[in-house]
Amino acid sequence: MTISIASGQAARAGAVTGQATEWTQLLNNSELVGLVGQSAEQIQNQVTQITQLAEQIQNQIRIYENMLQNTAQLPTHIWSQVETDLSRLQDLVNQGEGIAFAMGNVDDVLKQRFQSFSEFRTGLPDGESFSSSYRTWSDTNRETIAATLRAAGLTAEQFGSEESTLVQLRSMSESSIGQMQALQVGHKIAEQQVAQTQKLRGLVSQQTTMMATWYQSEQAARDLAQTRREDFFTSTAPSISGGQMMEPRW
Repeated sequence: MTISIASGQAARAGAVTGQATEWTQLLNNSELVGLVGQSAEQIQNQVTQITQLAEQIQNQIRIYENMLQNTAQLPTHIWSQVETDLSRLQDLVNQGEGIAFAMGNVDDVLKQRFQSFSEFRTGLPDGESFSSSYRTWSDTNRETIAATLRAAGLTAEQFGSEESTLVQLRSMSESSIGQMQALQVGHKIAEQQVAQTQKLRGLVSQQTTMMATWYQSEQAARDLAQTRREDFFTSTAPSISGGQMMEPRW
C-alpha cells in the first residue's frame, strides 16, 4: 500500500536532482562545487516539503479512519481518494530514498575529488562519514516500513511497485476490515515518514553546513595563495646601490 521497499539505486538517484551520478564527469572543480551548493539548498527545501506533505497525508488518513468507524464501508469515491493519498505517500518515501542516495553520492564524489574535503572533520560520531550515515538512514527507513507491513500480516512484495500496490489496495477495499487495515498501516507509515524525514533534514542541514565551512576554508587558502603570487610578481626588486664600487687593482 505504500511503499516501494526495494527501490533500486537508479530510482533513488533519479528521485531528487537526477544529477548525482553525473557529478564525477564535471572536469571543472568550481563547477562541481557550485552545482553541489545549489543542489544542497534545493534538497533542503525538498526535505521540508516532504515532511509537510507526509503530515498532511497522516491527518487525512485519520479522517478516513474516523469516517470508516461511522459507516460499514467507505464508498468507492472516497476509497479512490484513499488510494491517491497512499500513492502520494509511496512517492514521498521514494523521494526520501532518492535524497539519501544523492547526498551520500555528493559526499563520495567530493572526497574523491578533493583531498582537503576527505580530511575535513565532519563532526559525526565515531568518525562516520555522511555517505555511511545516509546508508544507515535508508536501511533504517526501509526496515521500519517492512516491520510495519509484517505486523499487519503483509509483505513488502505486495507493495513493491505502484502497480502491485494498487492491486493490493483494491483487494483490501472489498471489506471494511481490509479498508481499516490499509488505513492503519498507511497512517503508521505516514507517521514514521514524518519522523524519518525530520532526521533526514537534520542530516542534510549538517552536511550542507560542513560543505560550506570547507568551501570557505578552501577559498580563503586560494585567495591567500593568489595574493602572495601577486605580491611576488609586482614587488620592486631590492636596490643594490650604495655599495662599494669594485675597481680593478693592478
